[in-house]
Amino acid sequence: MWLQISAGQGPVECSRCVYLFLKVLKKECVKRNIKVDLMDYVKGEKKDTFKSVFLKVKGENLDEYIDSINGTILWICKSPYRLNHKRKNWFIHVEKFKEDESTWFNNKDIRIETMRSSGAGGQHVNKSETAVRITHIETGISVIAREERSQYQNKKLAMARLEMTLKEMKNKKIKKLDENRWNSHKEIERGNPVRTFKGKEFKEVK
Repeated sequence: MWLQISAGQGPVECSRCVYLFLKVLKKECVKRNIKVDLMDYVKGEKKDTFKSVFLKVKGENLDEYIDSINGTILWICKSPYRLNHKRKNWFIHVEKFKEDESTWFNNKDIRIETMRSSGAGGQHVNKSETAVRITHIETGISVIAREERSQYQNKKLAMARLEMTLKEMKNKKIKKLDENRWNSHKEIERGNPVRTFKGKEFKEVK
């Protein structure tokens, strides 16, 4: 299963929340014998911040734990970056992607290319075309997956990445077309956090 933790369009405080929640998730996964691999990430503006992270998680009783964190995470804390800022509530989003989950776009909408992987892996990686690039023809958006060992797994990973990218782009269009409706939607989301943390120590509020 793949997992994305994202600050969305939120400010640097939300990126800090992504970083802090990732630490919590890793500790909780160790206790549950769940393996976590950091597949991809986008750094935030400040040290120890992430705009988003993309994880691969594997283990027994995985669904039960992932369902408990899938959704909105709330961090209640004064801004560590803007001392006089009045806002104290910061939100991030956790979304799961199952490897066998079908995408909402058709194969005719995309172009799939294979290539040789780069990086660690030795001669086998260099000689085998295990990496996959998928391009969404209409938008020209292109994603690459090379982290998995097989071309088949990389194809599924690239599909998930493309789907997330297209969803993010769709959300941005919605925001531009109807700012008020978008804000109302986000407020509903924010009103129902699946987990809440408080303070610079990032202690969970039960």
